[in-house]
Amino acid sequence: MAQIKAIAKMITEAKSITFLTGAGVSTASGIPDFRSNDGIWTEDHSREYYTSVDYYQKDPVDFWHKYKSIFKIKLLKSYQPNVVHEFIADLEKNGKDVKVVTQNVDSLHSLAGNKHVIEYHGNLNTATCPRCGKQYDLSYILQEDVPVCEKKSCQTIVKPDIVLFGDPITKHQEAEMAIVTSDLVMVLGTSLLVTPFSLLPSIASNYQIPLVIINRDATPMDDLFDITIHDDLVKVTKQIKQLI
Repeated sequence: MAQIKAIAKMITEAKSITFLTGAGVSTASGIPDFRSNDGIWTEDHSREYYTSVDYYQKDPVDFWHKYKSIFKIKLLKSYQPNVVHEFIADLEKNGKDVKVVTQNVDSLHSLAGNKHVIEYHGNLNTATCPRCGKQYDLSYILQEDVPVCEKKSCQTIVKPDIVLFGDPITKHQEAEMAIVTSDLVMVLGTSLLVTPFSLLPSIASNYQIPLVIINRDATPMDDLFDITIHDDLVKVTKQIKQLI
């Protein structure tokens, strides 16, 4: 309980907080942790190829069929923010300068009400024509078997707005800026196994910004943190909330 009290005090005193979030934040919303023991990447490594930029370019029609199946796109609209998303959003609503850098592609932080969300790996809710740049929303993605740009000059199969395997990460510098302008960094629900996202806590450490991690399992970077808690994220979040 001493650690919980210490975190609550750090949050209360901080003016600017950056949250680095992973799949563990969204599991309570019913979204699977893709890299857990029963996650889809563990279940079938071939799925990494089927959700790669190479496969999109090679066979965009079959890519879309597999993409919709793997990520259960039809269920996206049924997912709702949980206690953790709401806790982070409430801090912003109550006057904190809150920035969220998330590995998640479900857009639940934005749905919960956070205004400054950096979707490090993109999101599942939109797709963009690689030729003209026109963006399409989830409704269009769902209604079309294979979504094609509506512009007559294009007729190109659109590309999902997630970072596919083989795509470059374009949000890293923005994420770094969010961290170095904060006075507290909290890492929630991520194993910190995927680079370059896993490098972000080191930036906070280099700037001597207080670091907290709450994750179900140990991570390779636990020694970097001022406070480390291995427990259920929803339970810990509720405990912190009671003290703020």
